[in-house]
Amino acid sequence: MPTPAGAGTPRIPEAVHRRRWAVLGVLMLSLLIVVIDNSILNVAIKVIASPGPTGLGATQSELEWAINAYTLVFAGLLFTAGLLGDRLGRKRVLVGGMLLFGLGSVLAAFSSTPEQLIAFRAVMGLGGAAVMPATMAVLMNVFEPDEQPKAIGIWAGSVGMAIAIGPITGGLLLDHFWWGSVFLVNVPVVALALLGTLLLVPESRDPRPGRLDPLGVGLSIAGLMLLVYGIIRGGELADFGDPSVLATTGAGLALLTAFVLHEKRVAHPAVDVSHFRKPAFSAAIAAVTLVFFALMGVTFFSAFYLQSVRGHSPLEAGLLILPLAVAQMLFAPRARLFVTRFGVRATCTGGLLLVAAGLSGFGLFDASTPLWVLEVVFFLQGSGMALIMPPVTVAIMQTLPREKAGSGSALNSTFRQVGGALGIAVLGSLLSAVYRGDIEKHLGAVPADVRAAAGESIEATLAVAERLGPAGRALVDPAHAAYLHAMHVAAWCSAGAVLLGAVVALLFLPGRGAQPARAERESETGAEPVVTS
Repeated sequence: MPTPAGAGTPRIPEAVHRRRWAVLGVLMLSLLIVVIDNSILNVAIKVIASPGPTGLGATQSELEWAINAYTLVFAGLLFTAGLLGDRLGRKRVLVGGMLLFGLGSVLAAFSSTPEQLIAFRAVMGLGGAAVMPATMAVLMNVFEPDEQPKAIGIWAGSVGMAIAIGPITGGLLLDHFWWGSVFLVNVPVVALALLGTLLLVPESRDPRPGRLDPLGVGLSIAGLMLLVYGIIRGGELADFGDPSVLATTGAGLALLTAFVLHEKRVAHPAVDVSHFRKPAFSAAIAAVTLVFFALMGVTFFSAFYLQSVRGHSPLEAGLLILPLAVAQMLFAPRARLFVTRFGVRATCTGGLLLVAAGLSGFGLFDASTPLWVLEVVFFLQGSGMALIMPPVTVAIMQTLPREKAGSGSALNSTFRQVGGALGIAVLGSLLSAVYRGDIEKHLGAVPADVRAAAGESIEATLAVAERLGPAGRALVDPAHAAYLHAMHVAAWCSAGAVLLGAVVALLFLPGRGAQPARAERESETGAEPVVTS
């Protein structure tokens, strides 16, 4: 029988404890379908941007929305999904989320327009919102506190596995099948994860769940969507001071402010904002938000760098990202050893500095940078991520009582996804604006009816150049140069965001030997979570 970590720690049933590692394997597979989808999409975006019948002819902003439709729905509904899991049962919500994710994948695979793809990606985001917090909540309820850091490290390492599997699988599929196959591949993974969940995962729930907060959820979704739409629109227009951009982003910020004020006053908030009074909790949230802001933005533009500028195939681009995934798989399960030796503050600050160094490398790349340099940069990024994610996740989750694991996991995942969504929107829009500003002076010979479209993105410019034949060859080198300049600007901005995160971590995360206060780790209500084998 496992020994409780403390007087207030509920005892886990012996039958559940014995199969805890098998349960973790199922949870990793469930997480895999959520993460692998975005990593595959990053390889496929160039093909989707190609004109039909090869792709959908999606514009830069439509590509951003294909990613952000998923991420915004995911982030906006995580609070509710976490609360539903605490109330109805995490296993039940996990199964429902995977079914919805599989359905959205099938619909996305057979999209015939960019608008349909965006809509079906939103359906996938709805399913993913149910899956992500449920996996972490189940983990917290099948492992005792002394084993949770190790389990979370392995869980985080599965993200690296997904990053490795996604691009390579996507590249293989795109070499042999149509672009929709990158979504259809989710279906067998969902089926396997569902079987494992039904057979092995125990049910658990909060014995005293709070009420849902539909107004809060509505404010958060509307605020996020308006804010990110305004940022993307600013990139399209290459003018962030345009009245429509200012009005949209201003409305988004106003709704998010109303959301925070509402959550402070409501009896059963979707987000308990009192947690943010704890410096370590807020610092962990800030670190993970800034890291994903930078990393998701760089992942978005690195696909075009590898494929459009350097000429690699989707499969080759996937293989080139492999060092990032390998580093995460190697170091994430071992991050707890670094924390034991050096403390959370030093480990996370060091990881953030590694990520910043890797991102800065993109600010120096050109069309002929040796491939080994790229591999070193990707390995640095992966190593830094591996040293950040497990410690901050442990810091967030162990601050909250176990029966609130669903809402706690949702909070952690939400800020990660919001950071990623804003990273794609801000850095993608910055990339688009800088590129447009540089390429426009080279479009004088382009027919007037396609000149505006040709300047929107490097893929659009190269497509017009190909249609013009020999006359369009003069556009290729300027397009590459303009994209490299835009990528450099975005890379330095992303590195600056991560350095800001390093400062926050250095100032506010606990030092070596610090432990969460016992009162914070025990149940707030004194009621044990319901766990059934």
